[in-house]
Amino acid sequence: MKKRKLEMLLEQVEGFRSPDVRREQYATPAVVAAELLYFAYMNGDLMGTVADLGCGTGILAIGAGLLGTKKIIGIDSDIGALKIAKQNAKRLGVEIEWVCCDVRDFCGRFDTVVMNPPFGAQEKGSDRPFLDKALEIGSVIYSIHNAGSADFIRGYIDGRGKVTDIVALKFPMRHTFKFHRKEIALINVELYRIIRK
Repeated sequence: MKKRKLEMLLEQVEGFRSPDVRREQYATPAVVAAELLYFAYMNGDLMGTVADLGCGTGILAIGAGLLGTKKIIGIDSDIGALKIAKQNAKRLGVEIEWVCCDVRDFCGRFDTVVMNPPFGAQEKGSDRPFLDKALEIGSVIYSIHNAGSADFIRGYIDGRGKVTDIVALKFPMRHTFKFHRKEIALINVELYRIIRK
């Protein structure tokens, strides 16, 4: 499947109906999800088992399934988001196991972890539990963070993981909360590929 076809399919994924600002529930845009997933696919990292930490309404998990991953688990603490994720997966014909729990409480081992964790805009350091859990359960991690996070990420994972790639992306963030001023704001983000040591 070509990246553009993947993006077009992922545009059918329904986002949050009642997003929670404290959880930084921003829908991952199809263009960003396709970029992350296709990069993982081209690196051969979607061949085994995949976990989507903080999966929200399931766009990354579903995209991995569309690219041929057979064993995928989506983890989120929001039962409402997981109900939408389940509907999205059914609509796109992808089999995924959904688990409702805090990412800190999840256990398992996976070849690859994909995630778009909170950026820490509402609660400083809210991305750290996601990085910690990803390094605990995954061999390879694909994660989206604010642009300019490289020094923090490298320092935070030092001794546990190594950054192999950083890809600059534009994240089109839709008007989601009252404090947003623009209909769509382009946010500079970075996609990190991390391998566990």
